[in-house]
Amino acid sequence: MTSIAAVTLEVTDTAAADRFYTNAFGLDTQIRLRASEAPTTGFRGYTMALTVSQPSTVDTLVNAALAEGATSLKPVAKSFWGYGGVVQAPDGTIWKVATSAKKDTGPATRQIDEIVLLLGVADVVASKRFYVEQGHVVGKSFSRMYVEFAAGTSPVKLALYRRRALAKDVGVSPDGTGSHRLVIGGDAGYTDPDGFAWEAVSSAHATK
Repeated sequence: MTSIAAVTLEVTDTAAADRFYTNAFGLDTQIRLRASEAPTTGFRGYTMALTVSQPSTVDTLVNAALAEGATSLKPVAKSFWGYGGVVQAPDGTIWKVATSAKKDTGPATRQIDEIVLLLGVADVVASKRFYVEQGHVVGKSFSRMYVEFAAGTSPVKLALYRRRALAKDVGVSPDGTGSHRLVIGGDAGYTDPDGFAWEAVSSAHATK
């Protein structure tokens, strides 16, 4: 079964990004960083999502991110599905922090239960077919709206969402040009139908 071996964010300042992700979310080996000056404007076509166990943990992580220089795109709030908020890191990456729980069941922590890379795609069915052909196993699929692949032993789960719906979900315009500023590590190198680049992990050179 194919899964994500590494997620590399391309940033202009790797030292600053390293401090942010360590201090804000406590991420270390789960996310890699690589220096890049590739032109990019607007929505980069993907988001990172952190799933946690309770609302107080959402608050803890979002507040830590804001204290480290993140911008609030959607303030934390209750919804019919749970509780969550969206921030944009100083390097431009959009992060959603959420829980399906509506009440706390214990003290606040910084524990992250799941990390999901959501790719915004033009055609969910076509992209699903492409990734299945690459060896990914479908875990959940909701018609032409959303697909989630089995993560296996990977620390990051891969999911597909319609680009416009994903942008709306995180509170930004779907318009964007230039580099995705993202490289996904796996068993082989290829580019998917929406221009997201995968590389063999043996060829990945990252700062962390």
